[in-house]
Amino acid sequence: MEYKAFQDTKLSRLGMGNMRLPVVPGQPDTVIDKEKAQEIIDYAIAQGINYFDTAYVYHGGSSEKFLGEALVDRYPRDSFYLATKYLIFANKDYKAVFEEQLKRLHTDHIDFYLIHGINNQIAQQYIDSGAVDYFIEQKKAGRITYLGFSSHSSPETLEKFTIHHNWDFAQIQLNYFDWLFGSSKAEYEVLEKHNIPIVVMEPVRGGRLANLTPETEKILKDAHPEWSIPAWALRFVKSLPQVQVVLSGMSTMSQIEDNIATFSDETVMSKEDEALLLDVCTQFRDQIKVPCTACRYCCDTCPAKINIPEVLRVYNTYKLQGGWALNQLKEIQTDGQPKDCVGCGACTEHCPQNIDIPAIMSELRDLTA
Repeated sequence: MEYKAFQDTKLSRLGMGNMRLPVVPGQPDTVIDKEKAQEIIDYAIAQGINYFDTAYVYHGGSSEKFLGEALVDRYPRDSFYLATKYLIFANKDYKAVFEEQLKRLHTDHIDFYLIHGINNQIAQQYIDSGAVDYFIEQKKAGRITYLGFSSHSSPETLEKFTIHHNWDFAQIQLNYFDWLFGSSKAEYEVLEKHNIPIVVMEPVRGGRLANLTPETEKILKDAHPEWSIPAWALRFVKSLPQVQVVLSGMSTMSQIEDNIATFSDETVMSKEDEALLLDVCTQFRDQIKVPCTACRYCCDTCPAKINIPEVLRVYNTYKLQGGWALNQLKEIQTDGQPKDCVGCGACTEHCPQNIDIPAIMSELRDLTA
């Protein structure tokens, strides 16, 4: 396991995220499969992972409770580091939340505590509520060792929040796809400028970068047959100098075994590898994205009155980001839904991009059935 110095300690480069623990089949997300999850925790400890990340709301609160039993009760408290978070939307009583978290986790202190999920709308609310000042006090009292925040905000909001306090660390979504097509690079540069160590979340973009297209995967496999596809994503982020810990929400033994192998190999991603990966990323995006220009030539002849460009926009989001994006279908303004498509092909006849619209509607009908 690779380690990196952090203030007066050292942290494993791979951190265990506990937002996607295995759950009992057919049960709600709150019902963790404790036997399978314990196996993963035990393996993580045995392989040298010492950073374990959770939050007040993960698995409906069950994640913190599980870690209290599976980690804190079973292993010496000084052999690992706990990270958890306060989310203002979940409960505005930050004092009560903090006390509850200590009880859930069976501990008297939190090693890495985070203000959870700042964004452009709520960043100032955290400051105005008194939460930041309160957690600063808890750090002075020794109940928090290191204080930081996680961010889903714009680089501009990130900058403002960063300079509000002398933070010990920050957590951002960072992966090679968002580096090219999102704001990850700009966010990284903000934190780099202020020399704030970065904990990475979503390095494989919620699993989306674990499986590319056959064409793009072949390119990567030809370059490094011994690297898995997720390993490329992890190697990219761990090669960035400001990155301290890379979190992975590992829910199966095969995932953690593969990730451990990646972080047991100190081979640095070369500039040639990085250039290849970013080129593959562009190809991957082009291959999975439907080239709709929203010309609307398809709409007038649609007997189901489907707002086809908007449906295709959601489809592209789904292909890039995963199944949660399909919920957006309920929000678009349209008389018809993909399930109403009769497959007549009138839309395809009028599409300048030659998109097989009926096939996409059929796919979406199956996905949302």
